[in-house]
This record gives sequence, structure tokens and C-alpha cells, in this order.
Amino acid sequence: MTDRKETHAVEGNNLLNEERRRAILEMMQHDGRVLVVDLAKRFSTSQVTIRKDLEILHVRGLIQRTHGGALPSRGGALEDPTLREKEKLHRKEKLLVAAAAARLVSEGQVVILDSGTTTTEIARALRNFQNLTIVTNAVNIAAELANSSLEVILTGGTVRKNSFSLVGPIAEETLRRLSADILFLGVDGFDVHYGLSTPNLQEAKVNRVMVEIAKRTVATCDSSKFGRRSLSLIIEPSALHHVITDRGIPKADLQALKRAGIEVTLV
Repeated sequence: MTDRKETHAVEGNNLLNEERRRAILEMMQHDGRVLVVDLAKRFSTSQVTIRKDLEILHVRGLIQRTHGGALPSRGGALEDPTLREKEKLHRKEKLLVAAAAARLVSEGQVVILDSGTTTTEIARALRNFQNLTIVTNAVNIAAELANSSLEVILTGGTVRKNSFSLVGPIAEETLRRLSADILFLGVDGFDVHYGLSTPNLQEAKVNRVMVEIAKRTVATCDSSKFGRRSLSLIIEPSALHHVITDRGIPKADLQALKRAGIEVTLV
């Protein structure tokens, strides 16, 4: 028969475990990801204990386990979160990616900005230029740059409410009449073997036309996008010239990109 004190100790430990796991979920919601090393220090416990916590949260479907940490639960390939939801995630990384992207741009160029939160930050980083033409299918990006000195071309098309992007035949036809120096392409999924993907079929079609008319295609995304596949393939990795991401990218993915001859900038 179990001693009463021992029972109370077990119950107390279980309670502490659940409190720690709730705190991990709150950190995940705030930071967009968590690392085992950081959590062990934060809660003054072993990495083995933290890994067990993450496994339990993973089994419950609350997080997605990764090497060395965890990401928010991804949902399915059809998941298409709103722009406002995406803005809350990986804010610091997006700002660093945007700053690095702006350094690739020169005065007098034509720049295509795909819709998305990272490309919105790139638009903000380009506001200080004096002589740029920005081509975009994102209504919010056009509005962001409307009172700047930059020339802005909005493609036209059908508005997608989730992303404030313009898609469909009108958007595609407008793009086919243009040519650009560089395209900054944001993605929802980046599998280094499969390619870059997005949940929306029409968005993928517009993105492919952007790639066709740009001399240089640069994928801009935080490292949480790696290892993910969304519904619709945009392009294979071989169509890329450059990738800008943060240092959280899995080492195997980084090596695969470099082996493929793709330039990678880590921020």
C-alpha cells in the first residue's frame, strides 16, 4: 500500500509538471518556438525532463517536435492562417531577414514583393530608397508604400481575405507583361527536397509567374518554414538563386541548399 506522504509527493510532482508544460506552451505562443537548452535553464531542470515534456505536448497535438526543440502545432497542409495571425510569429527573425533582403537591392531596380508578413517587413525596409519600382500582388504592401517616394505597381486581381493578396487571371496577366530584377518570395512551407509551397492553389500560380519574370529569385523566410509542405507546390529548390533565413535552419537543410549551389544568407 502506498504511503500517504509518497502519494502527496507524486501528486505534487504531477502538478508541477503540468504547470511547467503550460508555461512552455505560453512561451511557444509568445516566441514562436522553444529550444530544449533554453527551457532547461529557464526551469532549472534537466534536458531529459524537458524532452519528456515536449514529447507529451507533441502526443497531445499541442506542439510539433523538432531537433533540439519544438514549434507550434502545424495543422494540415490546407491550413491557411490570416496575415494578422502570422504577424505575431517570429517577429525578430522577420525583421532581420527583411534587413538582409534590403541590402541586396540597388537604386533603379524593379523589385517584386510577394504577399506575406516577411515581405511586408521587406517593403518597410525599402522605404528609404529613392528610385525603386515595386511590383506586388499584396494590397497591404501597396498601402504601406503609398506615401513613399517609390513607384508601386499593384497587379490587380481577386482579393484573398486571409492574406490581402490579389490572385487569379488578372494578376497573372499583369505580371506577364512586366520584367523585374529581383523577386522576394515568402513561403508557408520549404522542403529542400520537394520545394517551396503554399496552402492556396491560386497564390501558387501567381508566385510561379513572378519567378518566370524575375531575373533573380530570393526565398525569404524564418527557419520554422523548413521541413514543412503545404498544399500547392510553387517551385522546386533548383529554381532559387538565394535564400535568406535565420540561424535556426536545420543543418541538413542548410547543407542541402549549399550543395545545390544556392546562396544562403543567415541572419
